[in-house]
Amino acid sequence: MRQLLVIVLAAGEGTRMLSSLPKVLHAVAGRPMVSHVLDAALAAGAAKIAVVVGPDHDKVAAEVRRVAPDAEVFVQSERRGTAHAVLAARSALERGYDDVVVMYGDTPLVRPETIGALRGPLAGGAAVTVLGFRPDDPFGYGRLVTQGGALVAIREEKDASEAERAIGLCNAGLMALDGRAALDILDRIGDANAKKEFYLTDAVEVARGLGRASMVHEAAAEEVVGVNSRAQLAEAEAILQGRLRRRALDGGVTLVAPETVFLSADTSFGRDVIVEPNVVFGAGVRVEDSATIRAFSHIEGAHVGAGAIVGPFARLRPGAELGQGVHVGNFVEIKASDLAPGVKVNHLSYVGDTSVGANTNIGAGTITCNYDGFRKHRTTIGANAFVGTNSLLVAPVTVGDGAYLGTGSVITEDVPADALAIGRARQVNKPGLAARLRAKLSAGLAPKK
Repeated sequence: MRQLLVIVLAAGEGTRMLSSLPKVLHAVAGRPMVSHVLDAALAAGAAKIAVVVGPDHDKVAAEVRRVAPDAEVFVQSERRGTAHAVLAARSALERGYDDVVVMYGDTPLVRPETIGALRGPLAGGAAVTVLGFRPDDPFGYGRLVTQGGALVAIREEKDASEAERAIGLCNAGLMALDGRAALDILDRIGDANAKKEFYLTDAVEVARGLGRASMVHEAAAEEVVGVNSRAQLAEAEAILQGRLRRRALDGGVTLVAPETVFLSADTSFGRDVIVEPNVVFGAGVRVEDSATIRAFSHIEGAHVGAGAIVGPFARLRPGAELGQGVHVGNFVEIKASDLAPGVKVNHLSYVGDTSVGANTNIGAGTITCNYDGFRKHRTTIGANAFVGTNSLLVAPVTVGDGAYLGTGSVITEDVPADALAIGRARQVNKPGLAARLRAKLSAGLAPKK
């Protein structure tokens, strides 16, 4: 087995993004771009990952360690080109891995299979493999000049001859190097150019000068989309959403209007799930078999049990745990709460920091008042209970199994099992007062409080 070192270049500031956030931390399908790249490297079997970041990019380093705890982080203190950035990870290169693949933290759509294909020619004796693609318009891209199937040069647009500009095969940036020769090749790259920088693309001609072959692996243009602007970020998002929708459909999910459903990279579906139009899935969502997500719902960090129905116009926030057959209806918000099988919360309610027992019914307009202005408190509602319309449960409070809360109740004390609780003031009628108030208003007199 050939051991693989992946070096991820993630030092870019992303000035065209007009953002204080480092470029590689901008999200595609709910995850930072660099996380997608790390996932691909791990899935491709990397024995080691080295990530090169810019100075003061502590947030990037933290995200790297979250996704790939064993990765090494190196700082490129000066920006002197891509080869210079790769050599920031010199100590990793010196360990002598069989294959070295250089990836970019702002190119988030590369598949693990493509990384494997890049490595293939190295096992056959090549020193370098370059990832190529064929854009609709090659203007501005480096052209891959080949002879007899081998790559002989990467020619930048400004340096290319007319014949070379006619080449449709372009450089995507990713490169694989024979690990035994990588340091020698990289150290031979010079800075004899207008910017006095060390370009990784020069590795092809250096390898040729050493009598070593370079090869090309061609990928689809949409796989190698790089992100340098908000427009390109949106383009990458659209491509990845297309992939995720196809994966869901192929996995037995019905998307009624696929183009209107937005998924996160980690969205998980069981079989026979139905998703209606205009649904957004944030990170950390798992939907079990035969659940239905109705239109215009927003779900993040939640688990939806088998056969559950959510929406329309529902919001599940992080920590929402819905058991089998739960119904969460229109304009209902669930946050950090577990709803046991058979629970129904069908209309206009907020359930936060709450545990609800099996087969309990939560009436329209119910609110669990979980925040006192300083701390969150928990509400516990037992099984087979009934919470009447427009009830307020002021946490911390417990409602026992089988309890019944009257409509419009304000519950501030625990309710025993099977008890009826009516927590409201008696109605008081003031005959004629409304008419007198109207008369005063008509006369321009403010009513007394």
